[in-house]
Amino acid sequence: MKLTHASKTLLAGVALLGTLSLTACDNDDTAKAGDSPSGAKPTASADAGQGGGASGGGSGGSGSAGEGSGKSGTGEDDGGVDTCRSDALEVTAADNTTDKTEGVITVQFKNGGGRDCSLNGYAGVDLKTATGDTLSVDRNGDQAHPAVLKDGESAAFNLTFPLNTTGGSGVRVAHILVTPPNETKTVTIAWPAGSLPVSGEDTSANNPKPAIGPVGKVSDSPAG
Repeated sequence: MKLTHASKTLLAGVALLGTLSLTACDNDDTAKAGDSPSGAKPTASADAGQGGGASGGGSGGSGSAGEGSGKSGTGEDDGGVDTCRSDALEVTAADNTTDKTEGVITVQFKNGGGRDCSLNGYAGVDLKTATGDTLSVDRNGDQAHPAVLKDGESAAFNLTFPLNTTGGSGVRVAHILVTPPNETKTVTIAWPAGSLPVSGEDTSANNPKPAIGPVGKVSDSPAG
């Protein structure tokens, strides 16, 4: 009887141990199965969040690139001087005609922005007639040279045009539309000279179409 009882007890213990081992394995597998997705998802979310931060940093990088583009947009030259902006320039025009067949108007840009700025190239120029028509102006092809203007200094270009020698009223120009080099804002100033010949009249080699030269610094312009 003792052996039988011991055997029953041993068998019962073995069976219980097997049951506990199986339960432990099941629980362990369940924990692992549960830990894996739940652990992976938060980790992935955190990574995604960090990725978002990196993207945000990328956006910040794009912002920096945008700032660089902004500097490029301002026309910053190799010396680190920004392009002269229309709002910082006083634009005037004067009739400097001395010839009997070709007129000359000098358009001047005076830097009033309070800091150094640069002008380089050709201005954009159109002529607006008294009847509302727009006349294009060609470039004369001369080499442009950059000019750095201190506050109060000036740069200028000449606009040449055929004089009206026909005896008629010709084409009356009312305004000059001027856009400084590397700028987009146009300034309108009054035309200070006489009329142009009507197209088809007196268009000889001595009476070329309106044309402009590049902007150059006025050597005797005072600073301050």
